[in-house]
Formats: sequence, structure tokens, C-alpha cells
Amino acid sequence: MGIDLDTRFLEEKARKLRRNIIRMIAAARSGHPGGSLSAIDILTYLYFLRMRIDPSNSSWPDRDRFILSKGHCSPALYAVLAERGYFPEEHLWTLREIGSILQGHPDMRKTPGVDMTTGSLGQGLSCGVGMALGGRLDHKGFRVYVMVSDGELQSGQVWEAAMAASQFKLDHLIAIIDNNLIQSDGVTRTVIDIEPAEERWSSFGWEVWRINGHSFAEIDAAFENCQALHGKPHVIIADTVKGKGVSFMENSVKWHSGPPSGEEEQAALRELSGVGRHD
Repeated sequence: MGIDLDTRFLEEKARKLRRNIIRMIAAARSGHPGGSLSAIDILTYLYFLRMRIDPSNSSWPDRDRFILSKGHCSPALYAVLAERGYFPEEHLWTLREIGSILQGHPDMRKTPGVDMTTGSLGQGLSCGVGMALGGRLDHKGFRVYVMVSDGELQSGQVWEAAMAASQFKLDHLIAIIDNNLIQSDGVTRTVIDIEPAEERWSSFGWEVWRINGHSFAEIDAAFENCQALHGKPHVIIADTVKGKGVSFMENSVKWHSGPPSGEEEQAALRELSGVGRHD
């Protein structure tokens, strides 16, 4: 049986989280807004609807695990964890400060709710394979979710992990590709094209779904399918928009990294409050 999908709740929650992403990167004067904004809808869905977690017990052995392999987009994860109750929201405004629990990349030793320290691209899926295998050996029923970037698929270690996951039939492992088409050096297809992504993942023995990564209905349907089908690992290719929600950041290589100015911060916050945007 599926879970109840309250689209309005998720949309409003994601809107608030986008505002917090902008605010924390502006406060830190450093960070990666584009990929954080493209990923936040899926993170909102996972943490507020799909994942089996307990914020009051972040080390609960039976919890579902999430790995943000694209660790440079930590503001998205931090915004969700704070909103979900893992730590007070006030910590968000200390992003990247010395001594803060919120460093530039997720650190499981410092931040409640972070299941894997990440930052070196290409490694997260391998860690997810290890977690999934460990869960099987311990007879646990948790699922492991790993979000990777489209540019990250250019790393060979991702495909080694993909082969291992298929070999061991890790059907409780779900990879999510944040396919926003832009990486630090430019448009992904001109750096190293990852297409045809569906055929490539399928040839590695994975169940594949391709969705609009900003449609909660499509996100929900894909994860329902992952839960229903057994015998293979699952990958959701989520087509997203870099900088989603802020018009001047959308589809722009410039906003892969770097903070908004004070004026840009206020313009972004106005848009994300429903003021000043004309679609």
C-alpha cells in the first residue's frame, strides 16, 4: 500500500527549505546554491514522507540511510535535517564557520543525521553498496538511498559500485541521479556526456526510472516502484533544473558555486516567498 502524498505540504516545505539554502550560503559567503536547489524537492520527499527515521535517535540501527554523494551540496541536506528536527535551525547560519557542526561537506562525526562523510565525488555509491551489504548481513530491513550528481557519473568508481550492487542483487539500494545538466566546468554533455543514461544503467543490471525531479507525483511513483520490485538495485534518474526556484540562478553555470550578493539574496528570497516571479 502506498503512502499518502500531500503535495501542498511538500511544496510549501520545499519552498521554505530553498529560502534557508539561500540564507545560509549568503551568511557563509561560500557554498553551492545551484545543485542544492535542484536536489531539495527529492530530499524533502525522502525526509518528510518516505524514509524510516527517528530524529530523536539519529543512530537508530534500523533507520533508513541517506548518502549525499554530491557532498558540495550540503546546504540542501543541512536545511532538511534542521527542519526535520535533528538540530536547531540556528546552526544553519554558522555554515562553514570554524567549530560549526555544519562544514562545507557533510561530516558524520560532527552533524546529527549525517550517515556518511562525503565530498570526494564518485565514492558515495560505493559506500551505499557497503551499507546495503552490511544491512543484509545483520538481517536488517533498512533501505539505503544515495544521491549522486550527473557530473559524478563521469567517475569510474561509480560504475564499479554499480556492477557490485547488481552482482549482489541489492534491491534495498536506491540511487538517485540529480540530473541538472550542469557541473563546475560547464554543461555536462560537453564535458563527458552521460547519455543514454537509462540504457547504461539498465545494461549494468539496475531497474531504471526516469522522472521530473521537481514533480512530487512522479517522485512518489518512482519510489513506490522501487519498494515494490525485488531482485535488482534501483536507480531514479531525476531530471532537474540547476538553481530551481530562483529565476536568475536557473540553468546557469555561474551558480554552480558562489554566494549571492546582498541584493541577490533579497531578490531570491522575494521570489521564494511568491513575490517577483513571473513564470
